[in-house]
Amino acid sequence: METETLAAAQEIDFSVLALFARASFTVQLVMIILLVASFWSWAIIIQKHINFRRSRHNAAAFDAAFWSGEPLDELFERLPPDPVTGPERVFAAGMMEWRRSHRRDGALIPGAQARIDKSMDVAIGREQERLHGGLTWLASVGSTAPFIGLFGTVWGIKNAFEDIALAQNTNLAVVAPGIAEALLATALGLLAAIPAVIFYNKLSADGDRIVAGYESFADEFATILSRQLDA
Repeated sequence: METETLAAAQEIDFSVLALFARASFTVQLVMIILLVASFWSWAIIIQKHINFRRSRHNAAAFDAAFWSGEPLDELFERLPPDPVTGPERVFAAGMMEWRRSHRRDGALIPGAQARIDKSMDVAIGREQERLHGGLTWLASVGSTAPFIGLFGTVWGIKNAFEDIALAQNTNLAVVAPGIAEALLATALGLLAAIPAVIFYNKLSADGDRIVAGYESFADEFATILSRQLDA
């Protein structure tokens, strides 16, 4: 009897596709949701790596131009009407407010320094939103995917026990397929959650470092303009 049971179990296909095909509609839906979530998470991860690398390159290039000794007015004039990089947008915000703070006779409107700082802070806030956009999805997947997978597992085990009750047989050939199908949902949940959590932490830290660089530049730029105001 035991030999026949083992032989029957060995004939069952336990591949991922076979387990998915044998699962109930609810468990299949859970698996599809988890696969889509995982795919979308990896798309965000790859896109963020590309964007962050480009942002660091742009920041280094603009920093070199800023400290090259070229007059700031000329550097500002060379910028396109709609700056495309983060450092350019922060610099343009400060320079535009600097120019708006001058009267026609050349005198400065009181409170110019505070307005310049505020303008650059607003620009930095917008850059921070751009850099961190999409990371909320990674955080959501990392926190919910295991529970979604667990739901699929619980539902699959429920169906497995129902099949056992209907078959009135608890041998390995009856029990194993249902349990394997149920556990696949948990595995997919972890497969989606673990990379999402790891890269959420890494990308958040990388984004914070880039924003910190923008803030340092804004402070240095504000110091230069402050000297001009005092002069």
